[in-house]
Amino acid sequence: MPVPTSPLPQGPLVHRLVPSPAGRVHLVEQGSGPLVLLVHGFPEGWYSWRHQLPALAAAGYRAVAVDVRGYGRSSRPAATDAYRVRELVDDAVAVVEALGERTAVVVGHDWGSSVASNAALLRPDVFRAVATLSVPYAPRGGPRPSTVFASMGGDEEFFVSYFQEPGRAEAEIEPDVRGWLAGFYAALSADTMPGPGAPSPYFTGPGGTLRERFPADRLPAWLGESELDMFVGEFERTGVSGALARYRAMDRDWEDLAAYDGAPVTQPSLFIGGELDASTTWMADAIDAFPVTLPGLVSSHILKGCGHWVQQERPEDTSRLLTDWLAALPPAAC
Repeated sequence: MPVPTSPLPQGPLVHRLVPSPAGRVHLVEQGSGPLVLLVHGFPEGWYSWRHQLPALAAAGYRAVAVDVRGYGRSSRPAATDAYRVRELVDDAVAVVEALGERTAVVVGHDWGSSVASNAALLRPDVFRAVATLSVPYAPRGGPRPSTVFASMGGDEEFFVSYFQEPGRAEAEIEPDVRGWLAGFYAALSADTMPGPGAPSPYFTGPGGTLRERFPADRLPAWLGESELDMFVGEFERTGVSGALARYRAMDRDWEDLAAYDGAPVTQPSLFIGGELDASTTWMADAIDAFPVTLPGLVSSHILKGCGHWVQQERPEDTSRLLTDWLAALPPAAC
């Protein structure tokens, strides 16, 4: 993907609502040039890409960060089936078309990584290259996801199973959105996560809550009060059921993608993970399998001393790795 020899003006952040199969997608864009679509994870929103939007725009790209279905000002259908990954891929295609483009590079973090990699898998005609942050690509396969997660933790319950029960996590989170989000962000950040030997924030004991294992007295360095305000304001307005619905649609994804069992993503790809992120360590086998599952992989990077929130904990490193990768893509990827 060639970059202009002289940077284009970045321009302001532009908010838009564009049509989608569920109704609308809210997006924020900056810059002009080849389209780069940024897809966030849980529990975030377009604002998690606030550092990359200007960096990509300055490098000569049209950077677009969406609120995923269920978040922010995007549509929030009631049915859990509406949050299957196929539906979110359709939203991503709708954004590309609504912006008057034919193709895009897609970049995802956390759940957004799954959306991005499946967008590349299901719609290679639209998504010519894919970057995943924090959560590595792992093809569909193995037992039903809910069965796998239910078997983890012994006497304790894994957070994914906890999130999959409708209403349960809502009852914990929504009475104090600010306190819960602050604790969750801190629990997964390199500088504030629980130390070795502390109870894992990814599990809860019988009758317990996740929050009781979160740090309660500090924010991570990347998150100031005004930045926390942005996330809190959105979830206080929308609630968290739409965001949690992705966890509740995982078994449907497993059924929907049966024809893609073990399928590789062949487009040019990039992975960026955090050294201290459980997603990176738990899924080390998926990273080791990249030569088979991501045969178009250009580069893979593990950021030392970084936790889960890669593009926010290490914004300069993440932006540099993205722009270097984009600049090296062949013209056919544009």
